Amino acid sequence: MTKTNQPMGPQTTAIHAGEGPDPTTGASAPALHMSSTFVVEEAAGFSAHDLDDNSGFLYSRWGNPTVAMLEQKIAAVEGAEACLCLASGMAAASAMFFTFLSAGDHAIVSDVSYAGVAELARETLPRMGIEVSYVDMSDPANLAAALRDNTKLVHCETPVNPICRLTDLVAVAKLAHDAGALLSCDATFASPLGQDCVALGVDLIMHSITKYIGGHGDAVGGAICGRRDLIGQLRAEAAIHHGGVLSPFNAWLIARGLSLLPLRMRAHYEGAMAVARWLEDQPSVTKVIYPGLPSHPQYELSQRQMTNPGGMIAFQVGSAEQGTALTTRMAAELEVIHHAVSLGHHRSLIFWMGTDGLMETSFHLEGQQLESYRAYAGDGVFRFSVGLEDADDLIADLARVL
Repeated sequence: MTKTNQPMGPQTTAIHAGEGPDPTTGASAPALHMSSTFVVEEAAGFSAHDLDDNSGFLYSRWGNPTVAMLEQKIAAVEGAEACLCLASGMAAASAMFFTFLSAGDHAIVSDVSYAGVAELARETLPRMGIEVSYVDMSDPANLAAALRDNTKLVHCETPVNPICRLTDLVAVAKLAHDAGALLSCDATFASPLGQDCVALGVDLIMHSITKYIGGHGDAVGGAICGRRDLIGQLRAEAAIHHGGVLSPFNAWLIARGLSLLPLRMRAHYEGAMAVARWLEDQPSVTKVIYPGLPSHPQYELSQRQMTNPGGMIAFQVGSAEQGTALTTRMAAELEVIHHAVSLGHHRSLIFWMGTDGLMETSFHLEGQQLESYRAYAGDGVFRFSVGLEDADDLIADLARVL
């Protein structure tokens, strides 16, 4: 909002939210505050529990001006009351689980999610006495059947990594809230501009800000947005006690990237649509999964829920052997697209995700859940993060190896 309380458009919000001319120097660009501690001019408590909304900055683990600027900017773009930034996307996921879950509680986690989250839920939470159920949330009925009296948190992801399967957020939000549980959503694939998570009923919106929000592949970070009271709980527990806070320098870099997010997301979408349509016409490509294509199994939900389908494409090329062989060619012959992990950067990135390997290490799906996964992924998919290069150059690069 402006000083006159007039709402701003998304581009203006991304540029100006959280910022203002430096009151001392008049600098137009936001300052980078690398100090670990801050001089105080009056008596103050030595515990972070003594802090309130009117407290100044005392120590950078408790709060830092540059990180606070980024938090205000992300919250404004997301349309949320508040935001907490942490050292990585996994720090953000861990913060949600360990703040809102205790021994004896039950959590429901999407059976397909970011690999680190899937492994944390399967390997670490049960050691803490937390029961976890893994649910294919592409069908809300699966969630309804899994809810219990002690369910405290439902964690979904949409689109899911790596197969671009969607979750109906309105439906799962109603189910979670009727059961007295919080709904968290990893919206990294969508970005804050891909879907209005607040309006769709999500309580805790998580992003790996390493990805689209930062956009340049040069800084690691995580963020959680939501109601002010929930973010306050997270800040007291995760930032102050767990200590996984974001570096001010990374916050400064990520804020610079966020300023251009609306422009970048339009370009990611335009490039991804062009590449996805081209891929569908290639004889060596057996399946393309992109929420912006009418061929996506949940295209109607995508049109209803997403305001921008983003830049993430998954595609199959047949058997695992064919995928592995093509991976070798890509690593050796691609000239524009980088054969590398991660996503959401200005550079295009591609990586092979074999189904058997993911089942052994991260997901451990069986029966109907494995069938549902294979309906999207087959023996494996190439996860393709379409960057900001000219679509014709990306297509020419892919044509060299397909």
